[in-house]
Order: sequence, then structure tokens, then C-alpha cells
Amino acid sequence: MDNEASTPQGTPVIAAAKPATGPKIPPREAAVEALMRLAAEQPWNDIEIGDIAREAGLSLAEFRDLFPSKGAVLGGLARMLDRKVLDGDTTDLAEEPTRERLFDVLMRRLDAMAPYKTALRRIAYALRGDPLSMLALNGVALNSHRFMLAAAGINTEGPLGRLKLQGVVIAFARTVETWLDDEDPALARTMARLDKEIRNGERLMERAEDARRLTAPLRAIGRSLLDRRPRRSSATRDETDGDPAAVI
Repeated sequence: MDNEASTPQGTPVIAAAKPATGPKIPPREAAVEALMRLAAEQPWNDIEIGDIAREAGLSLAEFRDLFPSKGAVLGGLARMLDRKVLDGDTTDLAEEPTRERLFDVLMRRLDAMAPYKTALRRIAYALRGDPLSMLALNGVALNSHRFMLAAAGINTEGPLGRLKLQGVVIAFARTVETWLDDEDPALARTMARLDKEIRNGERLMERAEDARRLTAPLRAIGRSLLDRRPRRSSATRDETDGDPAAVI
């Protein structure tokens, strides 16, 4: 038999089977998955970069080439989630109202987050009292949700684009707070919260659009006055440019 060997005494022995090995995932993804496994089992503040590297099967040098810090690995997770949502087919949403398109895209993001729910819950609680980390994560979220809005066919350019984008980031963060504690497989509470947040955002944008229309004449006058102000000579520009304090 192929899987048998004989001892010197002639007694057959079953040879040990080789362990099955699955496909090797890319190092960046391996580091993200390693952090999520660790964060699901131990406090966030106890996890060191060396722990992540070992869990991912990477050397510290390899890890350093991928990420500069533990927090940056969370940014890697955000990009992985972006990709999972963006790889999905959203052509069936083309004829839906804007609210429905955004709702569907954000629910798809929550679906992509589901395998990491335990880890994300523990991380969220750990970072809740860390304003610097929350500010950094807001920047990551802005980049991610720019693509989520694009997937929903919603423009983020123009004077109100930044407001629209930040509004969606806040709405989704509030929804995630509900999602982290929602154990219902149907996610009824989460969906209700997301619908509420999107409707609140719509009302905010309507008020912002109204305010922008009302202030349009004032902004036109301001631009006109700026266009009429005397231009500095090139000599004056040479003396002051490069040092903001020189104009005082």
C-alpha cells in the first residue's frame, strides 16, 4: 500500500498524512486577518505589532514594508471592505431612488464587515475614549465612503460635496453602533437605524442647498470685491511669499 511502511520486524505502520495547506493569501490581507483574529480574543491595547506579524506569518521587516503601525492595519481592513463592496454588481440599482441605492450599498458594507464583528466591537469600545484615533479613523472613513457614494451613483464634488461625504460617514458610524449590538440575523434594528440616518441626512442637505441659494448674491458680491482689490507688485510678492508672518 502506498501509505504503509514496514518496521524492521515487518509490522506495517500507517505513514503520517501531510497536512493540507490552503492557498496563501497576500501578505497585506494576512496582516489584516491576523489583527482581526487577535482583536477578537484580547484587548486592543495589549496587541503589539510583533504579535500581528507572528500571527500573520510575517517577519517584522515584511510587516514594516506593509504597514507603519497597528492602526494602519485598520486602514487596510477598510480598503479590503471597499473592494468587496465595489466588486459587487450594483447595476440592478440604477433605476432605484437615491435613498434606496445608498441604503443598499451601505448594507452591503455591513455584510462585508460581518466576519469581523466581534473584533470590531472590541476595537470600537477600546477607541471610544481616544479622540486622536477617532480623528484618524474619520479620515479613513472619508476615503472609503467617497467610493461608497460613487457606487450608489451620488456625486461628492462641488461646494457641498464635503458636507455630503462627512454626513454619510457620521450616519454610517451611528448605524454601526446599532449593528455591533444587533444580534438579530435579520438586522431589523440596524436597517431601521440606517434608514433613519439617511433620511436625516437628506433633510440636512436640503437645508444646506437652501442656504447656499439664499447666500448666492452675497457670495457674488464678495467675489466682485475681491476681483477689484489692488494687485500686489511682483516685488511685494517676492518679499512676502514664503513666510505668512511677513504680511503682518
